[in-house]
Amino acid sequence: MKTIRFLLIILTGIFINSCAILKDPIITKNDSIEKYKYVFIPKTSNLTSGTGGVYGNQNGTYGYSTSKSVNPKDVISGILLKNGFIILPEMKQELIDKTIIINYGESGKRVIAGGLGGTTIEVTIKFISAKDYEVICSCTAEGQGSTEADDIKEAITRCLESLLSKEN
Repeated sequence: MKTIRFLLIILTGIFINSCAILKDPIITKNDSIEKYKYVFIPKTSNLTSGTGGVYGNQNGTYGYSTSKSVNPKDVISGILLKNGFIILPEMKQELIDKTIIINYGESGKRVIAGGLGGTTIEVTIKFISAKDYEVICSCTAEGQGSTEADDIKEAITRCLESLLSKEN
């Protein structure tokens, strides 16, 4: 009986600790983005990730797999379009005063509960003035999903929503 109680306490502790609490997004503002209307986002590459599992019983062995793909530029573009920005396919000299260049990068990875809770991926996004290349603002956030693609989507969304909500 003591062994069962001990195991129950240990397993409960593991399950409680394996729930990831994501760190709050970090926002740095040097200027307002309200005076900008256009955005140029350099090309980013697709990330494809997957997850799967195998299980069996007396009737046989079964398996499944899921593959997901994300292009960070597409996620960033969608959020910025939704917030009223115009995405430029290339830099235009006549619009340079009202154009922001977006820089994106994966800036970290955190293992949760020794790997039992999965991992989070952290992204950093910088808004840079196209005129003088000064950093207007930046945000850093982490995300966690069922695949790395989900992690990146969530991190980008948390980052930009936090930045844009504080802008208004």
